[in-house]
Amino acid sequence: MHTLLSGMIVISGASVPAADPSQDPPPAAVEEGTSLTVYSSADPAGFDPRRFISNQRSGRTADYVWQVPGFGVVRETRTVKLEAGISELRFTDVAAFIDPTTVGFTNLTSGTTQVLEQNFEFDLVSPGKMLAKYVDQRISLEYRDRSWDGTLLSASGGQVVLRSEPSGSVTILPMDDAVISMDQLPGGLITRPTLVWKIDSEDGGDQLVQTTYETAGLTWRADYNMVLGDADRTADLTAWVSLMNLSGIGYENTRLKLVAGDVQRIQPAPQAMMMRDRSAPATVGSRAESFEEESFFEYHLYTLPRRTDIASNGTQQITLFNPIRDFPVQKRLVYGPAVSNWGTPRSPRTEPNWGGGVKGKVAVYVYFENDREDGLGLPLPAGKVRVYKKNPNDSGIEFVGEDMIDHTPRNETVRLRLGESFDVLGERTRTNFTVDQDAKVMTESYTIEIRNQKDVPEQVLVVENMFRWRNWEVVQSTKRGTKVDASTMHWLLDVPAEGKRTIEYTVRYTW
Repeated sequence: MHTLLSGMIVISGASVPAADPSQDPPPAAVEEGTSLTVYSSADPAGFDPRRFISNQRSGRTADYVWQVPGFGVVRETRTVKLEAGISELRFTDVAAFIDPTTVGFTNLTSGTTQVLEQNFEFDLVSPGKMLAKYVDQRISLEYRDRSWDGTLLSASGGQVVLRSEPSGSVTILPMDDAVISMDQLPGGLITRPTLVWKIDSEDGGDQLVQTTYETAGLTWRADYNMVLGDADRTADLTAWVSLMNLSGIGYENTRLKLVAGDVQRIQPAPQAMMMRDRSAPATVGSRAESFEEESFFEYHLYTLPRRTDIASNGTQQITLFNPIRDFPVQKRLVYGPAVSNWGTPRSPRTEPNWGGGVKGKVAVYVYFENDREDGLGLPLPAGKVRVYKKNPNDSGIEFVGEDMIDHTPRNETVRLRLGESFDVLGERTRTNFTVDQDAKVMTESYTIEIRNQKDVPEQVLVVENMFRWRNWEVVQSTKRGTKVDASTMHWLLDVPAEGKRTIEYTVRYTW
């Protein structure tokens, strides 16, 4: 199946065929070390890194790492000593969840090196595997201040079976709390995942080589914190990259890049939806060395201008861009009980009780324009926006709501739904309905009342969705409204303090 990836982690490089060595830069221009580019398909609304970390702590990383919504491409450049002719080169300290089909190798010093074979060894040492490899061999076991020596016949179900020599007696002992000793590490087991190449090189000595590969277990998402000004007309915005690494290795002193955009990648199964999380706001700090953004193909590339350490089996946050202060925003109250996701009907909905009257909450939205004129104009990766407001009584910052944004280019409007008003209410009542099947005409009348119990006036946008049929016309209204699209009407009401405003309208459908 095809999956659209929203963002990515890549350790600089990609799983593409190695370039012609004659086209590579000279070794002196190549910096040793790693660089990481991260790709992510994380749904910010449902992706909770804490669930993966909890699974990792319980020892179930291998079961869940393939569900991590993203991947990484790692490029590592290091100096190694090669022998002339055919030799074996081993790279330890590589990710545990490599896709072996993506591994690439290039000798940047000599163009005469040929890769004959490459292997990824991942049969890591563990108590169970060690015991399995020691069947029919001698081991020693201490349990409850007693010692046993003998030939291991079986190790399963939390028990070991020993045959003593020379008597041949058989003893069954529990493995829990037992100390088991072996002469040496069984053959075929390794302590760390390892890439192995069989190489034919005309030149020996120190060589600068570069390897690239993809690995599972890496992802990122954007997190935004917005603090509203006193009158809800300005705001401050900070942005963070939340990075998770369960790839089985840490990346020390690495170059980090992020790709934001809907990048198609073939996946064998859909990504799992995770639980939501709710975090405290990050403090708005001073200027930091944030990511540098640039257009890249049809996406956006974010490069951290400094090296950083990415710990194994953990999450970390890095400033995405420097805080943006005092940009204009607009708060709007919206009442829209008739708005639905039913879509365009295949035939007129003539049932009298379809829709109908309802008391409803008035939603609270905050809008802002993502343009340079207002101090923004940055491509905003998809993520969660948490909104706070200063309390004038104690200068504390209180949480007032959160919403998701999709990938948002510059010069687009950002709309955040933060919650519902406590003191402003709406009520929608159907006052009349008629249908004439022969004439193919249907009329419906409504009264919409907005009540404001605040001690200040409020402006409320009333949104009505004409969902019965595609051909419709408002034939009577007590207040002039605006038809905004093929199925929606808007009315803007100024509601006085501790007062109310009413709209009465009739819509006619024909087919």
